[in-house]
Amino acid sequence: MKQQPVTAAALYKRLLGYAVPYWRVFSVAVVAMVFFAATDTGFAALMKPMLDGSFTERDPHMIRFVPLAVIALFVFRGLAGFVLRYVMSWIGRSVIKVLRRDLFHQLLRLPARYYDLNPSGRLLSRLTFDVEQVAEATTNAVTILIRDSLTMVFLLAYMFWISGWLTVLFLVIGPVLVILIRVVSRSFRRISHRIQDSMGELTQFSDEIIHGQRLVKSFTGEQWQEKQFEQVNERNRKLHLKMAAVLGASTPIVQLIAACILALVIYLATLESVTSEISVGSFVSFITAMLLLMQPIKRLTNINASIQRGVAAARSIFGVLDEAVEQDKGRLELSQAKGAIEFRNLSFAYEPAKGDVLRDISFSIQPGQTLALVGRSGSGKTTLANLLVRFYDPGQGAIYLDGEDIRSYRLSDLRTQIAMVGQDVILFNDTIAHNIAYGRPGEVSAKEIRHSAEAAHAMEFIRDLPDGLESCIGDRGVLLSGGQRQRVAIARAILKNAPVLILDEATSALDSESERMVQDALEKLMQTRTSLIIAHRLSTVERADRILVLERGRIVESGVHTTLLAKGGVYADLYRLQFREDSGRP
Repeated sequence: MKQQPVTAAALYKRLLGYAVPYWRVFSVAVVAMVFFAATDTGFAALMKPMLDGSFTERDPHMIRFVPLAVIALFVFRGLAGFVLRYVMSWIGRSVIKVLRRDLFHQLLRLPARYYDLNPSGRLLSRLTFDVEQVAEATTNAVTILIRDSLTMVFLLAYMFWISGWLTVLFLVIGPVLVILIRVVSRSFRRISHRIQDSMGELTQFSDEIIHGQRLVKSFTGEQWQEKQFEQVNERNRKLHLKMAAVLGASTPIVQLIAACILALVIYLATLESVTSEISVGSFVSFITAMLLLMQPIKRLTNINASIQRGVAAARSIFGVLDEAVEQDKGRLELSQAKGAIEFRNLSFAYEPAKGDVLRDISFSIQPGQTLALVGRSGSGKTTLANLLVRFYDPGQGAIYLDGEDIRSYRLSDLRTQIAMVGQDVILFNDTIAHNIAYGRPGEVSAKEIRHSAEAAHAMEFIRDLPDGLESCIGDRGVLLSGGQRQRVAIARAILKNAPVLILDEATSALDSESERMVQDALEKLMQTRTSLIIAHRLSTVERADRILVLERGRIVESGVHTTLLAKGGVYADLYRLQFREDSGRP
């Protein structure tokens, strides 16, 4: 059954739920709103004694009272306004903090498949731009809604006290404004949703250029990128202008309607039959209250745009928060695995419509053994490693660790048993020491970090850095070479000391000398661990206990290096081809 779309009212109600825990603080803001709103009515009320009776007759007591009352009124208004703004800002930033915390928590637990389908720039836009829009709707919008509504109630009550029938005439504007707001709200919501998408597209494009700037420069793609960015930027500009046009058209219409009612009231109030009933002071006080009503009406009309932007942003944010996280139904605890691994009748597809990328895979690895996966690009080698770490779950078949389906283990326990060094090294914008220590949560001594770095032959370049292990390596380790980044990643895996080791092209970025040193360290590390090696350079897997050759998602050959060479099959062809490439022969 098709899921019904969530209404804007339901989204806004859920959004306000994030402010509910701060209701005690909010009650202080409400009190400040009441006093702030009352000051407008107090100012209008001061007009009456200033024009009637004692003030115009130079009563000394009234002459002293009115100036002091005006000063006191605005001091009171300033204090109430300060408390109101500060408290609502405190609530707003608290809501932003909680929303970002929940989003970050969710991003850490979303499955790998979700990231395959959603660009990182759009997700960053949810965490930055959209959250700010939501805060606007939950705090500033609520402030205007309550404060200005109270202001209108106080002013209208005062106007009724002066002249009930003139106030009724003024209230004719009410139904007209409601109809107008409903008409423009649909446009606000639709355009706001498109603006959220546009900001995500803008962030995504910028993120790609920032991280791919070397590629752009090397291929002289600056003009093409600027042209593409101009299209995205122009689309965003037009959407904001469209929003401004709708907002700009609705505001003067509301003001025109209010002005017409005001003009009608002034005309009727100046009729002889009316002026005989209302004093000059009461009339000016009434008109002052009407004029003071204009700003609250204007803000309440404009508040719809802020709310609709918040609703559109909330739809995007809650869309991420409501995504299913990684399945972790395992209940078995696993403190230290022995390392026996079995793939049994396993098949897998990233997208079923495009067919399986792995077909009926079955093999086993005994504890302490080293198994190598080789084959052409796209044969499914890395996918097998990703399935073992449970970045994805197989469509058919299962993977067993120590005789148990890996889905039976708690996800965190399973991943604790596996150290992985991928071909795309991920490092954080932090020190080398912290990047290595990331391999093991909790307290890690400097001695352990240094020992891991030495085992990975990373200390050889770290010693030459001004700050040694405390050297910062920049965004994604950009201040290190490819080989240096890979050695830091290997040191991180060594420190983790996991019983299962996955090396996915772990020496691909190293020169021949560095590769020999790291390969020696890895061989010592693999002696007591179950190791799964994915390699392009076949020379790095010659000593493996077993080699599997994959072709189009299937295992086509299995054996040791010498046996596979003698067989003269796919492995032998790959080996001869690579030998010719390395030797430079045609």
